[in-house]
Amino acid sequence: MVKAKIYVQLKASVLDPQGKAVTTSLHAIGYERVADTRISKYIEIIFDETDLAAVDTQVHSICDKLLANPNTEHYHFELETME
Repeated sequence: MVKAKIYVQLKASVLDPQGKAVTTSLHAIGYERVADTRISKYIEIIFDETDLAAVDTQVHSICDKLLANPNTEHYHFELETME
């Protein structure tokens, strides 16, 4: 089995209103030195598969077709074999 740890983030050029709201809230409770906050998505998918190359191909396809909007987001992932 293989676990894919997928991180989907807004591109740097895309405004992150949720992140701005968090930064404002952090400033309001005393964390004035926080310069910026970006909100991201973290997804785990477990594959009943042992071939890392096959899983890599599938994860790219899943991200491109469903998990990440290529116009506003980018993604990266890690694969971890499980016992």
